Amino acid sequence: MGAEATVRFTVNGQAREVATDPERTLLDVLREDLGLLGTKYGCGEGLCGACSVLVEGRRMNACRTAVSKVEGRSVVTVEGLAKGEALHPVQEAFLELGAYQCGFCTAGMIVSAVALLDANPSPTDAEISAGMNRNICRCCSYPKIVKAVRRAVELAGGGVR
Repeated sequence: MGAEATVRFTVNGQAREVATDPERTLLDVLREDLGLLGTKYGCGEGLCGACSVLVEGRRMNACRTAVSKVEGRSVVTVEGLAKGEALHPVQEAFLELGAYQCGFCTAGMIVSAVALLDANPSPTDAEISAGMNRNICRCCSYPKIVKAVRRAVELAGGGVR
């Protein structure tokens, strides 16, 4: 562990300050220091997407991101997507369609789908598959996940091409 530094960033709209080793992963800080347990540790190599978060609106693997890399930036986790009691359309669609089995990958899938739909509000099924291909579901719920992303487009008022 290296020397501690104070890292300041915004998480889910709240300014946060953490004194820690700046090379510690964002995932560890989110889970261990800030108590945000929705972001999961999967492979630890940035290959499964279970640790997906949005940094300045861009999907990133929190398990491969040093917390110092988010200094002064905005981070959104799955916990920050809902607006009060109202779920984000992607969360609502995953829940409505039961687009999960064990649920371990679900938070990362939802965050990745949000990033996908922010970049492309009306994706084709092929674009959904391509956009979600950095996330792995070990239960193989992929058909339901694609349907949930399509449903989220409808809930958000967009259209599926």
